[in-house]
Parts: sequence; C-alpha cells; structure tokens
Amino acid sequence: MGNLTGRLRQIGGSLLLLTLVAGCTVNPVTGESQFTIISPAQEVSIGSKQYNPSQQSQGGQYIVDPDLTVYVNRVGQKLASVSERPDLPYEFVVLNNDVPNAWALPGGKIAINRGLLTELKDEAQLAAVLGHEVVHAAARHSAQQMTQSMLLGVGSQLVTIAGNQTQYGSLIGMGSQMGSALYQASYGRGQELEADRYGMLYMARAGYEPEAAIELQETFLRLAEGKQANWLQGLFASHPPSRQRVTENRIHASKLTPGVRNKSAFDRAMRQVNRDQNAYEKHQLAIKAANEQDYDQALSLVSKARSLQPREPLFLVTQGQLQMQKKHYKSALASFHSAHKIYPEYYLPLLGSGMAAKQLKSYTRAEQDLQSSNLILPNQIATFHLGEIQLTKGNKEEAISYFRQAAQGGGELGQRSVAYLQDLAPAPQQPNQAGSHQ
Repeated sequence: MGNLTGRLRQIGGSLLLLTLVAGCTVNPVTGESQFTIISPAQEVSIGSKQYNPSQQSQGGQYIVDPDLTVYVNRVGQKLASVSERPDLPYEFVVLNNDVPNAWALPGGKIAINRGLLTELKDEAQLAAVLGHEVVHAAARHSAQQMTQSMLLGVGSQLVTIAGNQTQYGSLIGMGSQMGSALYQASYGRGQELEADRYGMLYMARAGYEPEAAIELQETFLRLAEGKQANWLQGLFASHPPSRQRVTENRIHASKLTPGVRNKSAFDRAMRQVNRDQNAYEKHQLAIKAANEQDYDQALSLVSKARSLQPREPLFLVTQGQLQMQKKHYKSALASFHSAHKIYPEYYLPLLGSGMAAKQLKSYTRAEQDLQSSNLILPNQIATFHLGEIQLTKGNKEEAISYFRQAAQGGGELGQRSVAYLQDLAPAPQQPNQAGSHQ
C-alpha cells in the first residue's frame, strides 16, 4: 500500500511538472518567461466569442456617428501594427457608455467608451489609451490572469449578465450604466507598468507624442484623488493610477522621440459627440431622477434629450423603461420598437419590447421579442419572463426549463424561479423509514 501511495504521488508530481513545463512561455512583448496554460489560438477564440456579448452588456456600439469608430479603429490599427504581435485580429470599437473606461479582451478585441473619449484632448491621448490596451493583448496579460484564476480554482467566467432586477422599472439606465459584465482582468502592478511603458513605446513608433500618456495619467490620478464616482467605477477599476506610476512613466517618456498630437483630426472626429454632449447630460439627469423615483421629471428630461438628438436609441430605451414604470405599456412598446428600428442588433430594445408586450398580454409578440433578445445576449431577465409566458400557455415542461436557467443567475429573479420550480417540479419525498410498511 505504501508503494502504491508513493507511486501515485510520483505520478501526480510528474503531471504537475509537465503542466508547469508546458505552461512556461515567453512574453511576446518583453521576451521574459511567463506562465500560462492558455494557447494563443485559445486567446483569439475567447476574444472573438466574447467581443459582441461584452459590447452588448455595456451599452452596445455608439451608432449615432459610425465614422467615430472608423477613426478610432484607424488609430488603434496604427498602434497594433508596430506591436510585437501585429498579426492578431485586432478590432477597436466605441461603446455607447457614459462611464470613462476602455478594455481589451484576449486576442486584441478592444473597446473604448464614449465617456472616456470626451475626456481626451487630442489624438495622441487617444493613442495613449489604445496603446496601453494593445500591450495588454500583445503581452498576453489576460491569458496570465485567466491561468492564475484557473490554478486558484476560482474559474474564469468570461461573461455574466446580471439579472437580479425583477421589475421593468429597475432596468432604467441599463443601456448606459449596466457596468462591466465581461472578463476584465485586475492587472497586477507589474503588468500595468509594462502596458504603460510599452504603450508609450508604441506611440513613439507610430509617430505620436509620448508625453500625452503622462498628461492623461496625471488627469486620471487627479480624478481618482478627487474620488469622482463615475471614474472610480470605470477605468480605475482595472487600471488603478498612482503617483509612483506617473513618476516612473515620466522617466520612460523622456527617453522617447517626440511626435505629433493631431488635435485637429481628433476634434473633427469628435464633432458629433461634442455637439450632443448636452443631450447626454440631460439623459444622465433623467437617470438620476428615475433613481429618485421622480418619473415625470425623468420623462421630461429624456424627452429634451431626444429633441436634441433623435437618432440616439439609448434615449428611446430609457423613455420606454420610464413609460413601463408608469404602466403606459402601449407607449413603452412604441418607444422600444422605435429604438429597435434604429439599432436592430442591440438586445435591450427587444428585451423591453418583450416585457411591454407581456404586460399587454400579447404573448406571441412577447415570446418572439424575448427570445430574440436572448439570442443576441443571453440574460436572466428575458429567460425568467419566458418561463412565465410558458406558464400562461400551459407549457409546464418548457416553463420548468426556463426557470431552471433563470435560477442559476441568483438574485431576486433566481429566488422567484426557485419558488416556481418548487411548485412545478417538487423534489420527491424521502420514504418514512420509521413508519414504512413491510
């Protein structure tokens, strides 16, 4: 028995050694050894699969001026082309989200929020943000973080759509403030400094002024010290600034070749967003009023936002959610339908439309829209309401299937799903051992 135990330990040690050896790779950016059990091909696959769900969960793409994304992608591709991994399938999109943030998925899938773009002064500062994210992708930082999570046994959940809201009213603001629902690594200090340093190097290679990165970091630090809430829930969550970090980066920037700012090109690209800033501010005030349950004021503010920019589907989605709160279901259905016509690839107008149709007892329409919403972005809210629709149609087994899925999401809807399951599919009773008949 002792020999067998020893042999098993030897086998286990050998497997661990093989895992460690197989996981030892070279950082493509720094040339240093690092540990990851995720292959480059897996990185690309993960990023490609999660890119659209990640965008959907954070406001969808900014579509009022598609040329802005074309411009951002062009700047991003210029930086990616001078990286150590220029052959990754890089993509850069602008998300319709007020929170100042930017992120990179494995494999070079990168996004920047509208709310961060409005804080930038020129193209060089944009290059500073995008160059930093390119380094995270090129240096395989996400793969390292996912490997660490797997080895610690905490898993590597990539997309989790929170669905603990139960009523349509609590969905207000989801289009712009749903928050991060994707795998965004909390990078270590070394990885952040690495992304800063090589991001500035990429800027210099592409002809941009590296000092713009320092200016941006000083702005982030000042806002962090001022504890501005919208910043703390955005970029700082995954890229925490520090005075030491700024000091170290200033030394690196001073050694690089000065470059261009391209302010006029940046101002031209940002013209529409800047022109609409008043509309987005009114929309933010509408969200604030709604959270204070002043729905009439919220509707008035979102109506003003819509009059300033009628092509923004986000405003129509919020209007529909407010109309749902006031039980104006037909008006809400019309608002969601209008938003869907403007942006048919976005899940939230379909989710709202399905819920409004359900209240109007138009179950066929509700089922179609909720299913369509779930196809674009699987979410607990649509799944739960699909379960209730199946109950009204007498489809018990289908309802059970939906409630089982919704129960996995936890929260209030998860609890309600469990309650439905207890009624529809109660656990079999254990035989009474003491009083069983012979």
